[in-house]
Amino acid sequence: MHSEHPDIGDEDLARIGMLLEMHCNFPVSVYKDKCVKRRIAIRMRSNRCSDAAAYCNLLRQSEQELDQLRKVLTIHVSQFFRNPSMFEKLSREVLPFIYRNCAENGMPLRIWSLGCASGEEAYSLAILLREHFARDLRRTSTTIDATDIDEETLQAARKAEFHMDRLKDLPDGLFERYFQPNGFRVQLKSVIREMVSFYQGDITVVTRFQPCNLVLCRNTLIYFTRSDQEKILHGVADILPVGGILVLGKSETLVGEVRRRFTPVCPIERIYRRV
Repeated sequence: MHSEHPDIGDEDLARIGMLLEMHCNFPVSVYKDKCVKRRIAIRMRSNRCSDAAAYCNLLRQSEQELDQLRKVLTIHVSQFFRNPSMFEKLSREVLPFIYRNCAENGMPLRIWSLGCASGEEAYSLAILLREHFARDLRRTSTTIDATDIDEETLQAARKAEFHMDRLKDLPDGLFERYFQPNGFRVQLKSVIREMVSFYQGDITVVTRFQPCNLVLCRNTLIYFTRSDQEKILHGVADILPVGGILVLGKSETLVGEVRRRFTPVCPIERIYRRV
C-alpha cells in the first residue's frame, strides 16, 4: 500500500483493474501502480466514496463511472510545440538528415506520434513540415500517423478544436496562418488537419507497430512499468531502419537492453538514432 494513497490497497487495485479489464478491455496492469492509485483517488473524491470498497461497488453498478475512470487513466494533456527546443532540433538537424536519406533511397517518410492524446504534437509536426520543408514534401511522400488508446480523445483530435492555453508555445506568426476562431476555441485549418491520420491503438501491442523513419513517444512511457517500457522501446527499435530516429519526453530515457539499439543524437532533447 502506498502511503500517498492509504485508502487504496493492492487488493483494491487488483479488483478495480479486473473490473476495467472485464468491462472496458482496459489493461491497468501495464501502468505504474502509483500513477493509477493517484488517479483512482481523484475519482473517489469526486464521487465522495469514503473507501476503496465503496468505490468498487460504484464501479460494479455504474458503466458511466467505469468509463470516467478509464478516461482519467488515459488522459495525457499536451500543447502545440511543447518543448520548443526539441522542435528546433528536429527542424535544423533531424528532419533534413531523414529527408536526405529518404530522397537518396527513393523511400517515403513516415512519422509516428505514439500516445498522441488530442493531437497537438502530430499537428505541430505537420505545421513544422509545411513551414520549413515544403520542397521536401513535394519530392518525398510524407505521412504523419498518430495513435492513442482512447477513441473519444481521438475524435476530439480529428476535430482539431483547441483552447488558447494549448497554443502558448506556438511560434510567432503561425496562429494567423493556421488557426481560425471557433466560438470560445480555435480550430486548426484543414490544410494542416489533412496531413495527419489518427488511429486507435494500444501502445503495448508491439506486434501491430508499422515501419517508420521517425517516432515520437514523448511523456507517455512515464505511465508504464519498466518491463512494459522496455517492451515498447524494443517494439519501436524493431520498426525503425538503421539511422531512424526516436524522440522521448524530457523526463524519459532508454531503459535496459534496448539502450544498445540506439545512439544519442541529442541527449538533452532525448533524441536517439537507431544503430
